[in-house]
Amino acid sequence: MSILEFYFDFSSPYGYFASTQIDELAGKYRYHVDWCPYLVGTAMKATGHQPLFNTPMFHDYVVTDVPRFARLLGVPFQLPESFPLVASAASRGYYWLQEQDPELAKKFAKCTYHTFFGEGRDISKSDELQKVAVDCGIDADRLIEATQDRRIKQLFKSKNDDALTKGVFGSPFILVDGEPFWGADRLYQVEKWLQSGGW
Repeated sequence: MSILEFYFDFSSPYGYFASTQIDELAGKYRYHVDWCPYLVGTAMKATGHQPLFNTPMFHDYVVTDVPRFARLLGVPFQLPESFPLVASAASRGYYWLQEQDPELAKKFAKCTYHTFFGEGRDISKSDELQKVAVDCGIDADRLIEATQDRRIKQLFKSKNDDALTKGVFGSPFILVDGEPFWGADRLYQVEKWLQSGGW
């Protein structure tokens, strides 16, 4: 089965929207989705860009566009008071889980996204991340311990470095057989590419 790489930041609402669509879309064309959380801030340091939410005019647009996008997709959305945040712990937890059970890691990622943007809860807090773990049938204490493990921290750093090497700079950022697509609004292009093999 071919692989579609799905790069996202847990603090990205557009990544959240894509996460609700990507598996079904890829599955229609017999592609497996490799979920790859990373920190957009790493790419911003490399490009010199600022977060949309912190940029004049862009901020006002995003505040309007994000709930509108959620309504279009019919997915729950609540802008968290803690938005934006650095989602290192959730990402490290994901990669710790992925080593053991990739499907459980994906379930954790979806649950984490729903907790943050579907319910507006702060996923940077250990107690909230523990609740996500419990809801997914994961040992919460072990997950939190793993997020502080030096090896897991290094693993996550290497995942961020790998993303930059591949030219990933936003969330969501999708690679289909090496072809890059940036943004949740490009999913229709991703589907056309999967249908046709390119153009």
